[in-house]
Amino acid sequence: MSAPQKTAVLYRMVMPDHLCPSGQKARWLLRRRGYEIEDHHLKTRAETDAFKAEHGVPTTPQTFIDGVRIGGYDDLRRYFGQKVPEPGATSYTPVLVVFAVAALIALAVAYLRFGTPVDVSVLPTFIATAMSLLAMLKLQDVERFSTMFLNYDLLARRWVPYGYIYPFAELGAGVLMLAGALTWLSAPVALFIGGIGAVSVFKAVYVDKRELKCACVGGSSNVPLGFVSLTENLMMIAMAVWMLGAPPLGLGH
Repeated sequence: MSAPQKTAVLYRMVMPDHLCPSGQKARWLLRRRGYEIEDHHLKTRAETDAFKAEHGVPTTPQTFIDGVRIGGYDDLRRYFGQKVPEPGATSYTPVLVVFAVAALIALAVAYLRFGTPVDVSVLPTFIATAMSLLAMLKLQDVERFSTMFLNYDLLARRWVPYGYIYPFAELGAGVLMLAGALTWLSAPVALFIGGIGAVSVFKAVYVDKRELKCACVGGSSNVPLGFVSLTENLMMIAMAVWMLGAPPLGLGH
C-alpha cells in the first residue's frame, strides 16, 4: 500500500509587476520534498495586505502543512532541517569563496602556460589573484571599507587617508605581480601593506582580545577578524619576498 500523498498550502505573490522570488523558492523546495502543493496566488497588493492582516504575518509567502502554519521561505527551510544564517551572523564564507576562486584561476593559468596545473607558479599566482579579488570587493564601496578598516588598522587610525588608499595599493600590487612588471614597486607595496595589516590584526585580536569584523572583503561583510585576516596579510608578505627573489609571473615570460 502506497504512502499517502503529502500536501502543503502555499500563499505567494504573483502579480503582473512582481513575482515573489521567495515564493518561487518555497514552491520549488516543497516539490523537491515530494509535496503536492495547493498554490494560492495573491494577485494584488490589496489581496496580499488582507491575507497578512487575517493571519497576523508580516510577509509572504506563507506555507501551511497539515493545517499548521510553517511560515516564510526561511521558516520552511528550518522545518526541513536546513541551516539558515541568522541576520548579522558572522561567517568566513565570503573570504573562503575568494580564496577558492583564486585557487581555480591559478590552476587554470598554470595549465594554460605549461599544460599542467602542477607547477611552482601556482602558489604565487594564487596569492596575487586573491589580492586582486579582495581589492575589487573593497573598491565596491571604499567609504564603508575605510570606516570598518579604521576599527583596527594601526596606520589608518593615525592617518585616515590610508584607509582610502589601501584597496588601490592592494589591487595595483596584485595586478603588477600577475603581470611580472615593476617588481621594484609591487613587492615593497605588498610588503608594506601586508606588514602593517598583520601587526594590526595580531594586536587587535590576539593582544587586545577585541571581537571585530574584518574589512578584508569590503565594508559590509560579516567576516570575523582573526586567523583568516591574518593569513591574507601574511600571504602578501610571502608574495613580496618571493617576487624579490624569483622570476616574474607574467604570462609572456
